[in-house]
Amino acid sequence: MDINAAVGNEVGIRSEQLDDLASFESSRHFDQREKAVLRLAEGMTRTPSDVSEEAFAEVRELFTTEQIVELTAAIALENFRARFNCALKIESDGLCALPPDHPVRKALDRAR
Repeated sequence: MDINAAVGNEVGIRSEQLDDLASFESSRHFDQREKAVLRLAEGMTRTPSDVSEEAFAEVRELFTTEQIVELTAAIALENFRARFNCALKIESDGLCALPPDHPVRKALDRAR
């Protein structure tokens, strides 16, 4: 998350979004498209991966096939990097923390 937080700031991701990432569903700092992508990412990050039909249907309504393929590839790459870092015990720099009960945090903890 740390390098992505730094890069994200350079491409327009607001600090409020990083602060609210763990509670994106109720955050006013994310629009419908962003929330749909985050739901896809949460499903892909679970172990085993489990993207609900509802989440995928929403993504299909909001994005083209090409965009969905690109989003899915980017999410898969980030999951790869997160699991790689966990396996090598590469710690966070603390730029963007998820609470212990967040599904993404639980998945990363299980991967350790």
